[in-house]
Amino acid sequence: MNDGPINMSKGGIVKLENELKNLKFKERPKIVAEIKRTMELGDLSENAEYHAAKEEQKHLERKIAQLELKLSRVQVVDVDAIPTDKVYLFANVIVKDESDGEEIEFKIVPPGEDDAMNDIISVQSPIGTALLGKKEGETAEIKVPAGIIKYKILKIYRD
Repeated sequence: MNDGPINMSKGGIVKLENELKNLKFKERPKIVAEIKRTMELGDLSENAEYHAAKEEQKHLERKIAQLELKLSRVQVVDVDAIPTDKVYLFANVIVKDESDGEEIEFKIVPPGEDDAMNDIISVQSPIGTALLGKKEGETAEIKVPAGIIKYKILKIYRD
């Protein structure tokens, strides 16, 4: 695992903080209550519900620890300082699919801030990687199982 800083936007950090709060203050008490309930069922050595709840608790605590570690290493990126002459992290990019002329808008974000359903894609995704460093007017080629997709970059901007 890389021990260096993790670059994220303020919005990405808030999302992680909210997830951590939910796990600590909503999910953790639910599991503790479930463990208490299952302990009252009797013999713990043969109590499958108790063991399942303890296993769920172990997974939850691991997730909490991972989020806390990630948040301890995060560094806020000043999105306004990123130039728009090329596709960089946090750029909004309007592209034209050269096969059908469809225009698509993507936002390039760090891993963990992506939301493919809303065309917010990771810089490490095949599309993000192909667009990175390209200028307006250039074409990016993305290898996919069905062949190659070609996107012409029409516009690069920030929110």
